[in-house]
Amino acid sequence: MPFLNVQEEVSLFYEVKGDLESSETIVFLNGVMASTNSWYQFIPFFERFGYKMLLHDFKGQLKSSKPEGPYTFEEHAMELKELMDFLQIKNANLIGTSYGGEVALKFAIKFPEYVKKMVIIDSVSELDEVLRFFIKGWISLAEKENGIEFFYGTMPSIYSDSYIRKNYKELEKRASAIDKMPKDFFKGQIYLYETFLRDVYMTKELHKIKSPTLVICGEKDILKPLKFSQIIADNIPNSEFVIIPDCGHVVIFEKPEELVSILLGFLIK
Repeated sequence: MPFLNVQEEVSLFYEVKGDLESSETIVFLNGVMASTNSWYQFIPFFERFGYKMLLHDFKGQLKSSKPEGPYTFEEHAMELKELMDFLQIKNANLIGTSYGGEVALKFAIKFPEYVKKMVIIDSVSELDEVLRFFIKGWISLAEKENGIEFFYGTMPSIYSDSYIRKNYKELEKRASAIDKMPKDFFKGQIYLYETFLRDVYMTKELHKIKSPTLVICGEKDILKPLKFSQIIADNIPNSEFVIIPDCGHVVIFEKPEELVSILLGFLIK
């Protein structure tokens, strides 16, 4: 498995997929609990259109190093830049969901010349008290290091009612997978949640983003509801805003077919 050492104590797991010779690159940026495999279902669609695709785990995530946190979103952005420089990727289209979308925002603020287009899915650029206490609750669950309890404790804030009803067996499998995670998974999660609580405030910087940006939000996202995506869209000069009906926080799992159509339309036009 390929890793890049970006600092003495930080080794990033990464994967490159699709047409490796293509000059058109998509960088997929994970949600906080996820790893690179959360994007695998999308790889064949974008490969068909000739894209090279870069995926990686942020420090603190499953396969990358988990140095003591909290971190900052600027650190995540700097580490992505180092990874892109190492792979000689001069610019790319960024697609980030939730925490990954927040990393994408910071990256586009700090390194606008690296970003062609950007898609932000169910992300925020500031907090309210409801979201703050959702995440504090996640920290308490992660501290117990019980995968089943952690999954079912976080699940109601992530998935829509209709998705849970239709996919309960699949969700049971995800709970079992979380239960088999190494204990340092929970340590990394806590560092990332603390990073989010301390450092996600970016609204006042969003006007610096120059790339065409598509902001997407699930209609029934109760974790990071529509108002946060509206704030992002309102503050990025060249942006579009799409709401996915009957969908919770994890659009990439709940509505993958609809999402692919929207993404391809935005990237190709």
